[in-house]
Amino acid sequence: MITPSSVAVVLTTVGADADGVALARTLVEEGLAACVNVLPPMQSVYRWHHAVQVEREHQLVIKTAPANLAALEARLHELHPYELPEFLVLSAEGSLAYVAWVGAANIDGSDPAEGG
Repeated sequence: MITPSSVAVVLTTVGADADGVALARTLVEEGLAACVNVLPPMQSVYRWHHAVQVEREHQLVIKTAPANLAALEARLHELHPYELPEFLVLSAEGSLAYVAWVGAANIDGSDPAEGG
């Protein structure tokens, strides 16, 4: 349930050799995400094209306003190196101040902490 104190947390992965930081930076600069965490490489095991795959990947944790989800998904599909990028959306409750920061950062890409 989305409430005024909700933030959308989007999970996606990119290959360990992909530039996850560049992808994250683009999403933040374009105002589609307030913050993206690029986690260290991990092993992922999954089924793809009828075979079990084992790959090194980075997990990206994207915090955004719920209203941005459609635009974020469309842009992620444009930028993402995978044929079918992971796009899992979790609704998270947060402090009113943090949720306000996420919402303000997503409006125009400015830094609400600096009043802009």
